[in-house]
Amino acid sequence: MIGILGGSFDPVHLAHLRTAVEVRDLLDLSELRFFPCGQPPHRTPPIASAPQRVAMLRLAIAGEPGLLIDEREIQRAGPCYTLYTLQSLREEFPRVPLCLIIGADQFVNFDTWHRWQEILGLAHLVVVYRPGWNPTGQIGNAELARLVQEHTTAEPGSLRDVAGGRLLFAQVSQFDLSSSRIRALLRQGKSVRYLVPDAVYDYIHSQNLYNKAAGGS
Repeated sequence: MIGILGGSFDPVHLAHLRTAVEVRDLLDLSELRFFPCGQPPHRTPPIASAPQRVAMLRLAIAGEPGLLIDEREIQRAGPCYTLYTLQSLREEFPRVPLCLIIGADQFVNFDTWHRWQEILGLAHLVVVYRPGWNPTGQIGNAELARLVQEHTTAEPGSLRDVAGGRLLFAQVSQFDLSSSRIRALLRQGKSVRYLVPDAVYDYIHSQNLYNKAAGGS
């Protein structure tokens, strides 16, 4: 069973990594792949280059079993739509259960994703949330509410039974942390020590990333 965790990772931080480890262990994944995006369809382009973001990911996950980097999105021209990534993976792994991992904040807007109704035909959906969040209390879209009603399972092990089509809500550790906050701290000349792995911290400073002199925004 393969986990899929996408994002800009601009930069990767401890909340990304802790979520990945907790989901890997909860689902007993054979591997969890980080997918750094190239051109996000609904966001401004990343500040760090694709090679820099990949380099930070490699430093962050070095030596951690089962965590890998998949570069197919940054190698693809045009906007990075999750559907196309899943289609590519499904061609490579026709019968392997695939688990797309997204945050609760992304899930409440899941109905705005490109051809979102087709995603569960290609993979399971694992929605990670922090303590205190109501998994269903913020869903206003009727189609999305129906998806929750018809596809939710409470058993992580049931995702192994089929290649896709199920929805699992998974509680993970509380972290009030984001890449944008880290970039803001660096622009202000403040330390981000202990918010990112030490190797990533050193890389950011060696590459002069995210500060005003480097043109970060």
